[in-house]
Amino acid sequence: MDYMKFGNTGLEVSPLCLGCMSFGSAEGWFHNDWALSEEESRVIIKRALDLGVNFFDTANVYAYGVSEEILGRALKEYANRDEVVVATKIHGRMHAGPNGAGLSRKAIMSEIDKSLARLGMDYVDLYIIHRWDYATPIEETLAALHDVVRAGKVRYIGASAMYAWQFQKALYAAETHGWTRFVSMQNHMNLLYREEEREMLPLCREEKIAVTPYSPLASGRLARAASETTPRLETDPIAKRKYDATAGADRLVIDRVAEIAARHNAPRAHIALAWLRQKDPVVAPIIGATKLSHLESAVESLSVRLTPEDVAYLEEPYVPHAVVGPS
Repeated sequence: MDYMKFGNTGLEVSPLCLGCMSFGSAEGWFHNDWALSEEESRVIIKRALDLGVNFFDTANVYAYGVSEEILGRALKEYANRDEVVVATKIHGRMHAGPNGAGLSRKAIMSEIDKSLARLGMDYVDLYIIHRWDYATPIEETLAALHDVVRAGKVRYIGASAMYAWQFQKALYAAETHGWTRFVSMQNHMNLLYREEEREMLPLCREEKIAVTPYSPLASGRLARAASETTPRLETDPIAKRKYDATAGADRLVIDRVAEIAARHNAPRAHIALAWLRQKDPVVAPIIGATKLSHLESAVESLSVRLTPEDVAYLEEPYVPHAVVGPS
């Protein structure tokens, strides 16, 4: 495994990040239909480590903390903490009533301690704001994040799923006040959804921000023929909101992925991931895995290199999509 520098930092990460949203189940958590048990999750985490993956992404809201617990226990048993990079997130609702969600100082100071307790760790490497909080001034959020970094509970901070103007506002505020700066952007990006190329990617290139796209296979749509289905395709409400409305236009792109895959004698997923990796400044797409084969295929994709002609052919049928991700 060749490791990558994480944006404008000295941090070294694998060129794939294992997303942990599928690990664990909890009452009311919408991924229960296809979530993995702890035993099943540990098998995938252990295999990821064996393959050289050192970058893991979870969130407080994933199975309402169960994902963090599973990841923390597995890494404690299988990994050297100094070698792995652990990201978790804050924003989603964790309890009913006031102060149960968002990016207030109160929420950040409370949720970082709860995440650390669930992970069984003294610090997280990357603490990510999961969405923009319209009800809290960004200055309040940044000052609180700066304080958890100074307290040694967080090494770096990142952002996810917002508009470029919001991210620029946050970067400017941090620079103005001398607060800890965001080093990464986790955004929705794949061959079926390329709206991030308009403003967010140029901003991240200019500011030397590491990009870690989520949903790199469009919830499996880029890994199989449009006529095929899976339990997740049929039941995941978030994925259906992302892609069902554009299924007709997206079919043209999916067909071209199949053509390029045949040309390279490779699975379709390899082509979709290779396309993402050649986009500057993408560092590590976040892959989800509910089977060992998903993980192993993603790692095998690292050997695939697309030609400029391949890239142009894959991109040509794309049509503008409604923005999905920022709220």
